[in-house]
Amino acid sequence: MPSLLQLKAELARGGTSRKLVEQCLSRIDDKSGEGGRVFLKVNAADALAAAEYYDRLRAHGASPSPFAGIPVSIKDLFDVAGEVTTAGSVVLRGAAAAARDAPCVARLRAAGFIPIGRTNMTEFAFSGLGINPHYGTPLNPHDRAAARIPGGSSSGAAVSVTDGMAFGALGTDTGGSCRIPAALCGIVGFKPTAHRVPTRGAFPLSTSLDSVGPLAATVACCAVLDAVLAGEPAADLPAFPVDGLRLAVPQTMVLDGVEPAVARAFDAALTALRKAGARIVDIPLARTGRARADQRQGRVGRGRDRTPSIAR
Repeated sequence: MPSLLQLKAELARGGTSRKLVEQCLSRIDDKSGEGGRVFLKVNAADALAAAEYYDRLRAHGASPSPFAGIPVSIKDLFDVAGEVTTAGSVVLRGAAAAARDAPCVARLRAAGFIPIGRTNMTEFAFSGLGINPHYGTPLNPHDRAAARIPGGSSSGAAVSVTDGMAFGALGTDTGGSCRIPAALCGIVGFKPTAHRVPTRGAFPLSTSLDSVGPLAATVACCAVLDAVLAGEPAADLPAFPVDGLRLAVPQTMVLDGVEPAVARAFDAALTALRKAGARIVDIPLARTGRARADQRQGRVGRGRDRTPSIAR
């Protein structure tokens, strides 16, 4: 998974956008891969035409941005002009095509990124597992033999990046829909502050909690994409010292039932952080246990001494 900064340098050295697009299309078309489950629609002709356009611009010393010509994927939650937004469902197949791009899609285009296709997702973004019974479930890149889930709801977005079908992905995050698949697939997902990026043109799950965010190979990649999506200049990311950093590890419920392999990996990460000077502190976080009790009773509470706001 090359980073956006590496691709930027490659294009500056004379590399071509057409090569990048063809590489992604080849991965998508690979019958032994996940392309058929990851993408609900592939814009091959449009992507190649856009790549040739940016290559000609660069040949004449002009380009809208140093990242112009890099393919990215678009979650099937966003409006793309001329396409139907099905939100990972079959009930919206007959809906009218979008008249215009969602603002976040338009901003990616304006920065020169090339939407290569629409990615699969949990139906209506309503789950963190990434399962889709209608279009299939993209398999986790780290254990396809066991058909492990990729996480969701931005399931196809994550796998499009891990498998080199795109070099960044546009996703959404309400309760983890960028972060969960990124974590499970071994990349980076970012949930910005709600409405930092316009949510217009995105099929809603929760209008108060929905965020539009990127998934990509590195933190720096996500920072580049987030700046574009938010309509802000790219920001430098100075190194943040780990030495002296205090990190809390919640004990209640969070680590219950963790598989041995996951527990070993988690402990190894904590050990590495300690060696780098971080202070790891275990905290009980008792409220987490009370939240589980509320969930079992089918209610959303505001505390032990208050009446739940939703109950059945």
